[in-house]
Amino acid sequence: MPSTTAPAGAHSPAGANPRRAALAALVGTSIEWYDFYAFATAAAIVFDTVFFPSDMPPLMRTFASMGTFAVGFLLRPLGGIVFGHIGDRIGRKNTLVTTLLLMGGASFAIGLLPTYAQVGFWAPLLLVVLRLVQGIAIGGEWGGAVLIAVENAPEGKATFLGSFAQLGSSVGALLSTGAFSLMHRFGDHSFDAWGWRVPFLLSGVLVVVGLVIRLRLEESPAMAEARQQEEQRAEQKLPILRVLQEDWRTVLYGVFGLATATGGYYLVTSYLLTYADGHSSVSESMLLNGLTLAAFLELLVTPWLAWLGDRIGAYTVVIAGMAGVVVLAVPQFLVVHTGSTLLIWGAMLAMRFTMSALYGPMAAILAEGFTPSVRYTGISLSYQVCNLVFAGFSPMAAAGLAAAAGGSFWPVSALLIAMSLAGIVSIVKLRDRRAAQLTADPAAPAAAVRATVAV
Repeated sequence: MPSTTAPAGAHSPAGANPRRAALAALVGTSIEWYDFYAFATAAAIVFDTVFFPSDMPPLMRTFASMGTFAVGFLLRPLGGIVFGHIGDRIGRKNTLVTTLLLMGGASFAIGLLPTYAQVGFWAPLLLVVLRLVQGIAIGGEWGGAVLIAVENAPEGKATFLGSFAQLGSSVGALLSTGAFSLMHRFGDHSFDAWGWRVPFLLSGVLVVVGLVIRLRLEESPAMAEARQQEEQRAEQKLPILRVLQEDWRTVLYGVFGLATATGGYYLVTSYLLTYADGHSSVSESMLLNGLTLAAFLELLVTPWLAWLGDRIGAYTVVIAGMAGVVVLAVPQFLVVHTGSTLLIWGAMLAMRFTMSALYGPMAAILAEGFTPSVRYTGISLSYQVCNLVFAGFSPMAAAGLAAAAGGSFWPVSALLIAMSLAGIVSIVKLRDRRAAQLTADPAAPAAAVRATVAV
């Protein structure tokens, strides 16, 4: 049933600039996810030979390389808590500027790192340190970007405009895989020697663009209103304490509801590269080109699926997407053994289409689950804990499961299916919880989201 928070077609909240806010969310998250996916791609195809000794067994090098990718997720919950607190107390805008600078600076520095052959163990150590900085930065990025878009949205358009923050994942993946594909054209030797560095160095240019846009952004009306209300309270709990005491169920359902969109994503991108490299004769360039096409498709269909969520229900769209992932979990890996470019690309595109249904609508679904004064903290905690549990270690877990099964993809497909089924249950719980809240009080808890999200 549709939410009754406000009549459809209402105007934007006073002082809001929906288009500028959506653009700022899109550009900022695109840059941050570009940096993050660049690391994921490099960890899958080049870091094992650049930052680790050549006499290390290949499987150990793969685990070590994927381990550097995984450590970035360790501090993401901390980044979500720290920047969530700052964003809920000080404001969304300044927090997002800080996260952008941290992420861009770390990525640029990765492009300048010496190799293991040059400095020994210092190379992987420095790589891990910079990866941890990336983790802290991205931990605070997603929640603020989502809220800038959603809190400035007119009534009935929160799911659509909230998807612009989610589009940053698609744009970042498209730019990242495109950059690596371009560098691969110089040949394997040049790519391993210096080509892999170029995508990281380009981050410095992108950060300047992002700063110009974000520094012109105004604070969201919902945040300004929440700040006034907080100043009138004699006693204030820390946002993280209020979330854990009052909204822990919403956080828990959010964690499992996002599992496929985060952990599942890396299984069908980063780990798929590793799996295909060891189980077929297909080239890395063909796989990277396929992932680039899939990212472009995601960019096209995510806004449409978010718009559909405003019409038929955000929860309905997300559940349908997870069901699609269950259906495609086996074919996604099975087609790799055919060596057919058409079949492999077709499976990539089909999987990315269904996964696109999980991204855009989730921004509005989670945002309306928390009050404005703790919203940044609440959605950041849900998202980053999910990334720590399901995303950071999914490629490593997949590699371990496949190795234990003699190289078979079946355990990995089973893991992807389990994530999706748990996600469906969690989204149903969130939907029922929201419906119960609307029955008890039509304005709670998300009156200040300024949006209508279909239940």
